[in-house]
Amino acid sequence: MSAPPRGPHDTTEAGSGTEPARPPEPAVKCLVWDLDDTLWDGVVLEGDAPVPYAAAVGTVRALDRRGVLHAVASRGEHDVAAAHLAAHGLDPLFTVLEVGWGAKSRAVERIAAELNIGLDTVAFIDNDAVERAEVAAALPDVRCYAAHEAELLTSYPEFTPRFLTDESALRRDLYRTERRRKAAEAEHTGPPARFLASLGLVLTVRRATEADLARAHELTVRTHQLNTTGRTFGLDELRGLCADPGHEVLVAGLTDRFGSYGTIGLAVTALRDGATVLELLLMSCRVMSRGVGAVLIDHIVATSLAAGRRPVAEFVPTGVNRQMLVTLRFSGFAVVADAGDRLTLAIDPHDPPPARKHPVRVVTA
Repeated sequence: MSAPPRGPHDTTEAGSGTEPARPPEPAVKCLVWDLDDTLWDGVVLEGDAPVPYAAAVGTVRALDRRGVLHAVASRGEHDVAAAHLAAHGLDPLFTVLEVGWGAKSRAVERIAAELNIGLDTVAFIDNDAVERAEVAAALPDVRCYAAHEAELLTSYPEFTPRFLTDESALRRDLYRTERRRKAAEAEHTGPPARFLASLGLVLTVRRATEADLARAHELTVRTHQLNTTGRTFGLDELRGLCADPGHEVLVAGLTDRFGSYGTIGLAVTALRDGATVLELLLMSCRVMSRGVGAVLIDHIVATSLAAGRRPVAEFVPTGVNRQMLVTLRFSGFAVVADAGDRLTLAIDPHDPPPARKHPVRVVTA
């Protein structure tokens, strides 16, 4: 399976000409695999009992440890393909299986939607140039690779996160747990609020430690929609903020009766002139439907007021983060300054908003 590396959107066979530049960003969050003659040597439905390519399996396992999810978009019968994956002990490594006879681009699209990730963070690998061309034409943001590149992917920058965190190797399990939650939610027949209440959600908020810095940095890089200012912080910046008595860096983890969501939130506040200024608040898109952004904001506001400080928040529109402005406004923040490209919002400590009930219990640590 050795061959020279080619550009991420190349859909032709090797040796076709000059390779285009390979952009390092955004990082790939999910690699979608074709199965027959790509992951294994042969066609399952033809009775070949195909053996998985050792190099391909090695890539699946290596990327899984880096936190890259794997999914399947392949032609065939779903149960047959799933059984063959299970027979070779590979089924736990794949988060979503789309096996059928429709267009693979539609399968890739469904996978991205189910995982709640952008198409520009999805990659597709297939031995068939026609299939790669179909996906590339329908979904130009998806990076496509030929099957012979499988053993090379671990060396490509888009598959190489700058930092590996404790949660990287657990990301697949987190998404599998999320699928169980979604299945339970789909079966729920009562009001959505009742389902949320049944989850037993617990938000743990604590000061960031050295062990949290890589994950905190990762959140700033990966999270765009639920980010109040769009800021990113490097490890040294976060380390400096944690050591600065004029700042507080908080990380938030979420659990429910199904298990852990992992570390899903980050807040950076500054203490300035009798105010607690929220310089950055972000939440993982995975918990958007749980309303925990409002819970964390309410916690920060309550802590600030209890310390005799005025809660202030900065907001920088990024084109995709309006939801966070809405969340701040519903939390009682009013705009006190508008610089065009930046809003400053605040809560009047003499007229704070009434306490709200949430289906989430907050624990400080």
